[in-house]
Parts: sequence; C-alpha cells; structure tokens
Amino acid sequence: MIKVLIVDDDFMVAKVHAGFIQRTPGFTVVGAAHTGAQAVAETERLQPDLVLLDIHLPDVNGLDLMQRLRGVAPELDVLVISAAREVETVRKALRGGIVHYLIKPFSQTDLQERLEHYRSAYQSLDASKDVAEQSDVNRVFGLDRAERPLPKGCSIETLRLVEAALNAAAGDVSAAEMAEELGTSRVSARRYLEYLHDEGTLDVRLKYGVGRPERRYVLKA
Repeated sequence: MIKVLIVDDDFMVAKVHAGFIQRTPGFTVVGAAHTGAQAVAETERLQPDLVLLDIHLPDVNGLDLMQRLRGVAPELDVLVISAAREVETVRKALRGGIVHYLIKPFSQTDLQERLEHYRSAYQSLDASKDVAEQSDVNRVFGLDRAERPLPKGCSIETLRLVEAALNAAAGDVSAAEMAEELGTSRVSARRYLEYLHDEGTLDVRLKYGVGRPERRYVLKA
C-alpha cells in the first residue's frame, strides 16, 4: 500500500483530494498538513511514500519546501497539485524532481490516472530489482507502448494475440511456431517477437543444431 500525505492550505480541498485517493486501489491517505511547518513535522512522523503538494502555502512556497521534506524522508516522491500555471513555476517543479504536476481544478479521474501511472512506473523500480530494463525506464518517462508506434505493418490487435499466445505457451516458442499458432507469416511473427524482446518483455534463447541457431522466445520471469 502506497502511503500518501496531502499538503494543502485549504481544509476542504484536502478532504476532497483524500476522498479521491482513498478510492484509488493501492493507495491510502496517512495524513494531511496545511502549512509548511506541519508538512515537515508530519512527513518526519509518518514517512509517507508520496506527498501531494500544493505550491501556495501560508508560510512557505511549496517548491522551496520540497528539499526540506526530503531531508526528513529521503525516499519521498512528490506530486504537485496547484492552481499555479506559470511556465517558470512548472519548470522549477520539474527541476525539483517531481513525479507529476497537476493543475487545479482537476477531476477524480485526472488524479487517479496520475496515481496509477506512479504506481505502475515509479514503484516498479524498487529495491528488489538491481538492473533496470529500457522498458522500465520508458514507463517512468511515459514512453510506454500505448504512446509509441509499432513496427511498420504491425497492429495492436495482433500484438495482443501474440502476447496471449506467449502467456499460454508451456515454454519458449520460435517465430515459426508463433506463425502457425496465429495463421500469419513467419516474418510477421518474428517482427512482433523481436519488438517485444526490444521492449524488455521477452528473453531470447538460442537453440543450436544444423545450420544457423534458432531464436526461441520466452516471457521474462
């Protein structure tokens, strides 16, 4: 469960945001603070994973507060929620290492989309993984498959069929076996398999025999 601290000078706004978060699977609100001083104290006490940080606080600018918060919780992530639209403010927030910048007013769906991206992308880069794949980094920077073009001649519908066949396979498969399964050409099947390998989804095993070794593909554990 991802622990969230809300930092907003408006008590009612903080309450509304808490409701949005509580309705997002995988997240729980552990507290709220309404000034910079309260935010530092609550961050130190609660050690949240993520702070929803407003910029306009009565005693300090939220962007100037970020480093103080990380001083008491070094692993803290920050998602800025603010009515501030100035380009320089957004730039300063980005330089401060935020995970997202959401402009008020926003809907529950807007916030939940950012939270779900944070959970799937940032939280996947945890201590249990020593080496990041390119696909892991792509997710963090929003360059996942949905936003990037497939190879020429490929379709998302066929890609999903390839993924389903890989999930159902008892072990590794060759491009020829995948082509027979899908009723497509070997060249086309290999194009999809190589794409998934480049994305970091598949491992390639070489099977040696007569002639060139056969490339066999298997989902990463």
